[in-house]
Amino acid sequence: MSEKPLAFRMRPKNIDEVIGQDHLVGEGKIINRMVKAKQLSSMILYGPPGVGKTSIASAIAGSTKYAFRMLNAVTNNKKDMEIVAAEAKMSGKVILLLDEVHRLDKGKQDFLLPYLENGMITLIGATTSNPYLAINPAIRSRCQIFELKPLTPEDIVVALTRALADCERGLGKMDPEVSDDALLHLATVSNGDVRSALNALELAVLSTSPGQDGKIHIDVKTAEECIQRKSMSYDKDGDGHYDVLSAFQKSIRGSDVNAALHYLGRLIEAGDLISIARRLIVIAYEDVGLASPQAGQRTLAAIETAERLGFPEARIPLANAVIELCLSPKSNSAIIAIDAALTDIRQGKSGEVPAHLRDAHYKGAKELGRGIDYKYPHDYDAGWIKQQYLPDRLKNKQYYEPKLTGKFEQALAMVYERLNKK
Repeated sequence: MSEKPLAFRMRPKNIDEVIGQDHLVGEGKIINRMVKAKQLSSMILYGPPGVGKTSIASAIAGSTKYAFRMLNAVTNNKKDMEIVAAEAKMSGKVILLLDEVHRLDKGKQDFLLPYLENGMITLIGATTSNPYLAINPAIRSRCQIFELKPLTPEDIVVALTRALADCERGLGKMDPEVSDDALLHLATVSNGDVRSALNALELAVLSTSPGQDGKIHIDVKTAEECIQRKSMSYDKDGDGHYDVLSAFQKSIRGSDVNAALHYLGRLIEAGDLISIARRLIVIAYEDVGLASPQAGQRTLAAIETAERLGFPEARIPLANAVIELCLSPKSNSAIIAIDAALTDIRQGKSGEVPAHLRDAHYKGAKELGRGIDYKYPHDYDAGWIKQQYLPDRLKNKQYYEPKLTGKFEQALAMVYERLNKK
């Protein structure tokens, strides 16, 4: 068996073998179309670890038959890039996967730019950082940006099953028997990281002695040991995970501290910091909302602290946030308001922006009637003056209905009522 890890060996050889990311590589989607038309452009693949950035790059190379090289923006130097450029000159085109592309320094960047311009190098940059914030505009402007989504447990089960059946690259020759519960456990607690799940599966198979029947048997207990996460009571199709998340949010919404801490504990045992963090931020703004807006800021601070600490200490700031959110007053007025506005827009109820509100910062705007009769609120003693802001067909529409469950929103409600009366 190859000394290379299972995750490396199981990288897709063509675009049809890519698991997940159907919004990019599915039939008729953008990367799929680019590959089939052999009209590749440089791109940046942005997403969390283990979701398939390298896999997509190698699949693109395999599907197009272009030379494929991998470098790291931090550990590889300019000389390494010069070797890739020389190869591109000889072959006509090279696909370069550049990991940690957000760490590309100016010297390497300036060297690469001409090759990106003439198309001899097709850059596929991989990063876990937001490219709009972390990547130099000179590189970013020459690339299409594609966001990769975390893989679902179902996606990862497909990858694990494929690895078990593959006799050439996978574990098929060993013919291990892995229980459905063990597969689901590996797929769920890996938090969308297929590399982590495959590494754990390989460890489980290679470290387990054959039973009396001569076969290697992998159960949930072995899977737990190999991925170092205890099993939760997930059901066969993975709904259990989402049931726990749903119960977690509903317990906080219902102000039941003890139930919320119970479900938080189950998520902590699964090591699912990503889902906990996302759900807490949603709760802070969807369920607590304007009744206690400071809770959102404190929740975010607690999550950032938890991410910096990691488990097991992360449980402490998370518990603080959960208890505060449970016992905070609740208001969903903001989500109701924005959803009502979006419903109108999606049903075609919008209309033209009133002429007095349109942009008037260009020559000829006044001739078009733009910005005329606009009343600048700061010019009035009250800092407010009555004028129409909504389009004509919606001018009397009210989306926001205050709730009086928290002092902050009570104050907002008084201002809102006073302005409406005027």
